[in-house]
Amino acid sequence: MELRHLRYFIAVADELSFSRAAEKLHIAQPPLSQQIQALETELGVRLFDRQSRPLRITQAGQVFLSEARVTLEKLEQAVTTTQLVHQGKLGYLTVGFTSSMANGILPTIMRTFQQEYPNVKLILREKNCNVQIQGLRDRDTDIVFVYQDYQSVQANDLEVMPLSQESLVVVLPVKHQLANKSELSIVDLANEEFVMPLSHVTFSLAEQIEYLFAQAELKPKISQQALFMVTILGLVAGGMGISILPASVQNLQRQGVVYCPIREKTTTNQLIAAWRRADQSPILRQFLDITRAVSELPSSI
Repeated sequence: MELRHLRYFIAVADELSFSRAAEKLHIAQPPLSQQIQALETELGVRLFDRQSRPLRITQAGQVFLSEARVTLEKLEQAVTTTQLVHQGKLGYLTVGFTSSMANGILPTIMRTFQQEYPNVKLILREKNCNVQIQGLRDRDTDIVFVYQDYQSVQANDLEVMPLSQESLVVVLPVKHQLANKSELSIVDLANEEFVMPLSHVTFSLAEQIEYLFAQAELKPKISQQALFMVTILGLVAGGMGISILPASVQNLQRQGVVYCPIREKTTTNQLIAAWRRADQSPILRQFLDITRAVSELPSSI
């Protein structure tokens, strides 16, 4: 039995006429009648009562008609689904990121992509920077957003897209004596106690802070260390110390803290998107196109 047999049978059942069905199918009537007879022989049942006028479908034919329609509908759906997957309009993409990335451009990228491709599901994996690249190699993720490091730059099996850099800001309790300053120098912070981000969470941020102090021949006084940005903000709001964080942290709008620019020139490490070089997924390619387009604009988050 072939799919054309089902199409021929449905056409005759719809028209209740071999001649009209043949005209609809753009074939001659005798070959159509022969195909229906061959189908009946294969099934071992009569599908049409040819003695009645007009032509009538038998009870067995009614059952077969219902199932034939379902079969062709499922086939058409399978073809459509396959084409959408091939076009990158249906499926899923697994995106890895760190907690700090969620404060900046990444939400805009994801929102824009979902508006453009609503039938693609984004699966999010929040992980620490030190395991993101390995997770990419292990195929836990399809693309990751991380701060650039030696491991990612030197990887021959990965592609890297530079996105943006951020300035750093001082985070102070709202009632801190320096909270009303328009900007602060590292020297102004010499005697302050710091809530420091763990270096394996936001790659090298702690090292960058120490480098800024070293440039002023100082060393930060670390009173606490915390895992997540939101935790650092909470500790600062609670008076446990001050901190220096990427400027995008201001998007969290945490009450009880204020942000102040740093007089010295500061930037975080380069933010990059990284993915497997051999990955030819059309969904990934379209996500990268959105990422390129959005990264050229300031984040609206």
